[in-house]
Amino acid sequence: MNEYGSINLMAKEAFDEMNERYNFINKEKSDLLEAKESLMATIKEIDDTAEVQFMFTFNSVRDNFIKVFRSLFNEEDSCDLILTDPSKPLDSDIDIIARPKGKRPLSINQLSGGEKTLTSTALLFSLYLSKPAPFCIFDEVDAPLDDTNIDKFNNIIRDFSKNSQFIVVSHNKKTIASTDIIYGVTMVEQGVSRVVAVDLRDVA
Repeated sequence: MNEYGSINLMAKEAFDEMNERYNFINKEKSDLLEAKESLMATIKEIDDTAEVQFMFTFNSVRDNFIKVFRSLFNEEDSCDLILTDPSKPLDSDIDIIARPKGKRPLSINQLSGGEKTLTSTALLFSLYLSKPAPFCIFDEVDAPLDDTNIDKFNNIIRDFSKNSQFIVVSHNKKTIASTDIIYGVTMVEQGVSRVVAVDLRDVA
């Protein structure tokens, strides 16, 4: 008994207090683990849903891109949208493949300015077809196009204008002539602009 030394009469109370604290922390830990598990399950569910939706939209845009691209170029032209990492579609980059007939560019940067514009237009319209909008605004998109490609551009806008209204800012006479209504901005006196409208449907 001498070896035990003095006895701490408060040991029981200290133990009970520490035990209560230990049980509280354990409960908090269990709650956190359950919350983490629930959160991870929710994240996985959201990721799975997002991946399904993304792949559905991607495949739809891809099919539309091929169709619109070939309508702007030729039916024999090669084009595609490719995921660089198909195993992780949500984190993957997307490569745009555009190879007009007779050309074999290694990248889209090797296309001419007009070809890049038409490829961009094809991509925009492929996105539009997936989720059509009531209005589309183009600001001098036709500037780099030659006369042949201007006609293709105007034809596809005319085709899509059955379902949406297109507002096109342009200085090209062919584009202006293919529209229904022209809004011209003129400055009759210095610092005062005036909008003049001409409805070509009435003229026709």
